Amino acid sequence: MDIRPYLKEKKKLVDSFLETSFRDPGRPSLLRESMFYSLSAGGKRIRPVLCLASYEVCGGRPEDILSPAAALELIHTYSLIHDDLPAMDNDDLRRGKPTNHKVYGEAVAILAGDALLTEAFALLAAPCPPVAPAALLRTIGEVARAAGMRGMVAGQVQDMLSENAEPDEDTLRFIHMHKTAALLSVSVRAGALLAEADAERFSA
Repeated sequence: MDIRPYLKEKKKLVDSFLETSFRDPGRPSLLRESMFYSLSAGGKRIRPVLCLASYEVCGGRPEDILSPAAALELIHTYSLIHDDLPAMDNDDLRRGKPTNHKVYGEAVAILAGDALLTEAFALLAAPCPPVAPAALLRTIGEVARAAGMRGMVAGQVQDMLSENAEPDEDTLRFIHMHKTAALLSVSVRAGALLAEADAERFSA
């Protein structure tokens, strides 16, 4: 089965939602410009697409949860902006383009990452009919855990601590499971949570 058409279709939904969300530049326009620069840098939208697919498998319409699904992309993008900073990986390029801090400076890049993370939780908390408020609340909690000190951020710190050492297998597993897999995993869980899937679907 070729899933590429499905991925392409759902990516278009997410891209359209993000473009609409960032259409009004507001003040200062530089902030949104910096945020959207990294958001539109050619990502595959894997995390929001996983969320949409999971929700659909559980009986929902993907179009109904674009807001919380897009929030996952904002969290992922903020992490990339901060990961590229001189204080961390000090990368000049991301997906073949200059990194955010190379274009907008370190201060604006940090603030753009901060704004993406906080905007992500605004999207997660926004009313999202037909999703029940209790399901939204549970999803917010799981996403926060996956993105923060018990998930992605913990993996990033462990990665930094391991830079000048030869990490053992357990440490490598910890880094991969937290820095990368935590947000991917919660993207799938989020779709099921939003659909209020039963225990059998969760175990599948």
